[in-house]
Amino acid sequence: MVSRLTRFLQKEFNGLHQAAFLLAGATLLSQLLGLLRDRLLASSFGASGHLDVYYAAFRIPDLIYVSVASFVSATVLIPLIIQKIDDEKQELNRFLNSIISAFMLVMIVVTGLLFIFMPRLVFLVAPGFDAESTKTLILLSRMMLLSPLLLGLSNLFGSVVQAYRQFFAFALSPLFYNLGIIVGILWLYPLFGIAGLAMGVVLGAVCHLAIQLPPIWKTGLKPKLARINWSEVWQVVSISLPRTLTLSANQIALAALVAMASLLSKGSISVFNFAYNLQSVPLAIVGVSYSVAAFPVLAGYFSAGKIKEFTGHIVSASRHIIFWALPATIFFIVLRAQIVRIILGAGQFDWSATRLTAACLALFVISVVAQSLVLLLVRGYYAAGRTRVPLVLNITSSLLVIVFAFGLREAFANWPFFKYFIESLLRVSDVAGAEVLILPLAFSLGMIFNLITLAIFFERHFGDWLAGVSNTFFQSFSGSVIGGAVAYVVLDLLGRYWDLNHFWSVLGQGAIAGLAGVLVWLAILILLKSEELVELSKSLLAKTWKAQPIAPEAEGL
Repeated sequence: MVSRLTRFLQKEFNGLHQAAFLLAGATLLSQLLGLLRDRLLASSFGASGHLDVYYAAFRIPDLIYVSVASFVSATVLIPLIIQKIDDEKQELNRFLNSIISAFMLVMIVVTGLLFIFMPRLVFLVAPGFDAESTKTLILLSRMMLLSPLLLGLSNLFGSVVQAYRQFFAFALSPLFYNLGIIVGILWLYPLFGIAGLAMGVVLGAVCHLAIQLPPIWKTGLKPKLARINWSEVWQVVSISLPRTLTLSANQIALAALVAMASLLSKGSISVFNFAYNLQSVPLAIVGVSYSVAAFPVLAGYFSAGKIKEFTGHIVSASRHIIFWALPATIFFIVLRAQIVRIILGAGQFDWSATRLTAACLALFVISVVAQSLVLLLVRGYYAAGRTRVPLVLNITSSLLVIVFAFGLREAFANWPFFKYFIESLLRVSDVAGAEVLILPLAFSLGMIFNLITLAIFFERHFGDWLAGVSNTFFQSFSGSVIGGAVAYVVLDLLGRYWDLNHFWSVLGQGAIAGLAGVLVWLAILILLKSEELVELSKSLLAKTWKAQPIAPEAEGL
């Protein structure tokens, strides 16, 4: 059995859809564990000040992860590794060991300095916290500083695994990360108090790293600390610097939103994070899966000079992202209260928190399509070695998120009509703390701006993208809106007989309404002769372990 698992960990996945389905399946499991994690946190703490502190403690470690650890990310290393795979393995091993050693040195220095200066830094993260909450925030933030080091090392190994197209271990790593956090909630928190939650995060990072080791060893590579070749390190840094600045800008925008939430009513950070995590489910399953699966192929096409195949692969992945992400957006908006109540509605998580989180979720998911396509188009630019455009656009959109947040906050506080419109639209007029809604709205506006500008530039540089996805957008949007309308009608009818006070009635409402909407969505797509539906049917019927590489789409040849 162990040998079978080992062989599967090393299995190569060459087709876009098969690799994407593998990643999506593992991501779905990981997201389910993430939802269980959030349910445990919600039931134990509710939308409270204690949970606000826990979520705020992620901000500095997350910023360090994207601003330092991302220098050795997959999007940077995979093209370099692919170029070296055909060379002598000893040379590839020497290159990786040099990068590992430099990464460890820099991370140890950075985390050590942050540990020392953490008491001053946390005031930037949560200026609205009282003295006791700030003290706890310092403790948790210091403990979590281990996670960016471990996750960065794991992603470095994951770059090698993906370059060899062995996606299984990479796909499982987030699942093990969430398992570690759940262990922290269930067993470490009762033993060590709130510090046990941070221990669970570190444990998850250890598991994230450990799952990458077996396939690494099977490649014949031997990771270890070695003499640093600074010229090679600088090569990686020079390539990754624009991407790192891009990710850092996104994290700074999120940190600014969290800091603003700390100035609002208690529980605002918790509500914001719960909604953000829920909208990350379709984003991770669709956007991340397709973009990660496509990236090694894109890098290979561009390095071989196959530009038409490169663009065709981008169009193919984009069409399938739109195909899945649009209905996910509509159904999440229609079923938002049922989704939040089923997943988080337990213990200390009351009805007011449910309604606020559901409203935030609706505002977040309107940008899921944009976020998913941005992930893919940015990877397309990185595969082509052109990092300037994503850098400028992402920094601009991140700054706009912050500007939108301040502007919307002023409008919400001083313009009664705007406040009434937002609260009435999302049905939270009688719920305290509704000002938190401006944060996900600002985030989504920034992400939509990012997609629009990125699509314009991508079309200019590579061509044929907008024309390639327009038909899919029309078909998926039409089916999703009609299916969502049916789900809403069914939900309204069921709501006359079933309330939202019992788990099974909530689950029944959501399941029946959702199923009715999905069936109508599928029927519309069949009537419109959706090309994506045909392709996915063929791909699902094929045995993954016998799947052949999928040829580029005809319009990309």
